[in-house]
Amino acid sequence: MAEAAEWDPGPDSCPGPDSCPGPDSDPVPGPDSGPNPQGGKGPLTIYLIKQLELAIRSFMDEALRPYGLTTFQYTALTVLQHRGVLSSAQLARRSFVRPQTMHEIVRSLEERGLIERAHAPGNRRIMEARLTRDGEELLAACAPEVQRLEDRLMLDMPPERRSAFRRGLEDGFASLTGRHHA
Repeated sequence: MAEAAEWDPGPDSCPGPDSCPGPDSDPVPGPDSGPNPQGGKGPLTIYLIKQLELAIRSFMDEALRPYGLTTFQYTALTVLQHRGVLSSAQLARRSFVRPQTMHEIVRSLEERGLIERAHAPGNRRIMEARLTRDGEELLAACAPEVQRLEDRLMLDMPPERRSAFRRGLEDGFASLTGRHHA
């Protein structure tokens, strides 16, 4: 693997001027001159994952902009699509945002008619959200754009590395959280 200082994403790698670290930014939080887990020098794996996350979010925001969605809103909608009815607190945990942030996301999505909320059976203090038909239709419209981004991410990987990449991400998630993807 190349030295961290040699890595340069290039001007066409990031969609926005602030979406990738610049030449003067610290390439790795903390010391990075030692060996990485694979024995070479370079950025820590967690830093590479963070770079990938930021790039994906930037490209997702760009792809979803014509649909009037942010990556966070899209994530909330897909969680509801897969999980059904959830409270805002449950939705926040599954969407990787703070409850206060989810409150704003839910309010925005409800105003647009993409979700609807009702009191939870047995507990009138809890409001549960569910996807509406308009929300389902918007997700279906976004699906080709999101799939194009997924395909672009995997483009230069041979099929056997794609599976290994996914397994590695799933294993890392399980190691840190104790939760396994279904």
